[in-house]
Amino acid sequence: MKPQIAVVGGGAAGMMAAVAASYGGCHVTLYERNEKLGKKIYITGKGRCNLTNDCDRDAFFSQVVSNPRFLYSAFAAFDTENVQEFFRQNGCPLKTERGERVFPVSDHASDVTKALERALREGGVRIRLRTRVAEILTGQGQDGARVKGLRLEDGTEETADAVILATGGISYPTTGSDGQGLIMAQRLGHTVTPCRPALVPLETAESWCSSLQGLALKNVALTLELDGKKLYSGFGEMLFTHFGISGPLVLSASSYYSAALRKLEQKNKAPGRCRILLNLKPALTPKQLDDRLIRDFDANRNKCLKNALDGLFPARLIPVMIGLSGMEPERKVNEITKEERRRFAELIQRVELTVNKSRDFSEAIITGGGIRVQEVNPSTMESKKVEGLYFAGEMLDMDALTGGFNLQIAWSSGHLAGKSAAKKF
Repeated sequence: MKPQIAVVGGGAAGMMAAVAASYGGCHVTLYERNEKLGKKIYITGKGRCNLTNDCDRDAFFSQVVSNPRFLYSAFAAFDTENVQEFFRQNGCPLKTERGERVFPVSDHASDVTKALERALREGGVRIRLRTRVAEILTGQGQDGARVKGLRLEDGTEETADAVILATGGISYPTTGSDGQGLIMAQRLGHTVTPCRPALVPLETAESWCSSLQGLALKNVALTLELDGKKLYSGFGEMLFTHFGISGPLVLSASSYYSAALRKLEQKNKAPGRCRILLNLKPALTPKQLDDRLIRDFDANRNKCLKNALDGLFPARLIPVMIGLSGMEPERKVNEITKEERRRFAELIQRVELTVNKSRDFSEAIITGGGIRVQEVNPSTMESKKVEGLYFAGEMLDMDALTGGFNLQIAWSSGHLAGKSAAKKF
């Protein structure tokens, strides 16, 4: 009889794992609790699915926030080029956009899932939808515990020579990511590192952010500091919200914030003050900015300050910046002193925000934290604690920035887990 391989979780990593396992001539069954496969894929990239990034190895690993070295073998075996070739061969033409982000030509995330489903059918994978796995069953092997099957929620027990857990993290729980797979892994002796929302908006203490709700700023620089230590610095676009800030630049910063908090939690240490410093004119040196202010003030010397800053800021931002400066909006520009102008220039390049916390898992793109990678063989994705148990995707303590990098982690780790499970038999 063919070896029986069970894959738990029909998301990106699980589907890829099932496909890879089917290549090895095994009998593969994919268990998914939802009514369809790839439910989270449908909402990624605002429904377009940024499925990978067409970058080289070094550029890819520079975007991985947690445990990049653990992924070396998986990425080497199934990198961004391999992923793109896989989807093209399975009927999903691709295109590359700004930042080397790869999307389906159709701009429909459903085409990514359809390509995976096509590969699953060709591999003869049996798909069990609306089927929840409650427990991984183990027995005694030659060197300790080994997988022998699984128990479904209805009490049914099914045998398996290997089980690949790919149930995702805790983010976007409406898609089925409820952390159940992490609980199953813990029952088998695995350590789950603290989990926190990552790639998530941030809540700030400053009330003026809410007055700018919906305002997007492009080409700004952002620095994130925790207890005076710089965690992240980046350049790009951000968005003000009713609770604080969001946008691509903020989401990236939030992943480093999440990673820092998880490390402190593991050491039983409380975090101190977290702040964000915004440079609204990063392309200008302090002198260039001062010269710019001199020109603008000279051109508007007889106007009130509130009417003299149209060339510097969006209209909604002007009263906020004047308020932060402490100057009166009705004050004539020709009355502003050199020292006041200098302090205003400093403010423009150093707007300070206090981060209270991140938003919760319902708004997080991914989960930071998960299965401790030191307990998993990076060359196979097999558990070091239970023979025949494999992990893939977001439930592992790995996460990356936006741009297709997290889905690449799912494809690479899923492919290696499936290939290794099949090769074992």
